[in-house]
Amino acid sequence: AGGIAPLVALARDGTDGQQVHAAWALANLAINADNQVAIARAGGIAPLVALARGGSDGQKEEAAGALWNLAVNADNQVAIAKAGGIAPLVALARGGSDGQKEEAAGALYFLARYSGEENQAAIARAGGIAPLVALARGGTDGQKEQAAGALAELAAGSLNDDNKVAIARAGGIAPLV
Repeated sequence: AGGIAPLVALARDGTDGQQVHAAWALANLAINADNQVAIARAGGIAPLVALARGGSDGQKEEAAGALWNLAVNADNQVAIAKAGGIAPLVALARGGSDGQKEEAAGALYFLARYSGEENQAAIARAGGIAPLVALARGGTDGQKEQAAGALAELAAGSLNDDNKVAIARAGGIAPLV
C-alpha cells in the first residue's frame, strides 16, 4: 500500500501526463480488493472523479476505468456517489470516446449493482438511462455488455418501477432482446 498515496497525490496534483499514468496505475491496482479499500482510504476517489469530470481525454478514460474497478467495493460505491461521480460518468457514457464510454458504462454498472436503489435512482436522475440504452443498441461489443449490465441493474428490484418505465420509453427493450 506504500505506493498508493503517491499515486493519489499525482492524480490530484501532478502534471497532465502524471495524472493520466497515476489514474491508469490506480485503475490497475483497484482490481485487487485490498487496494480498493486502500485507494479510498488514501483519498483517491475525489481526484479520480475530478479527472473524469474535467480532465483530458486520456485522464477521463483512465479515471473512469479506476472508478469502475473501485466501484466493485460497496463502500466505494457510496463514496463515489457522494463525491459527485455519477454525473461525469453519465456524461462520458453519453458523449465520450469509445474507450470512455465503455469505462463509464462499466462504472455505472457496478455503481447500480450492489448499492441498492439509492445509486440506481441517482443514475436515472442524472440522465443515465438514455445513453446506456444508446450504447446497448449501437455501441461496441464491450459498451453493449456494460450498458446491458447497467440497465439490468437499474431495472432490478421492486422499487425501480420508474426506471423500468424509463428504460422502456427510451427504447431499451429491443436492444436487450
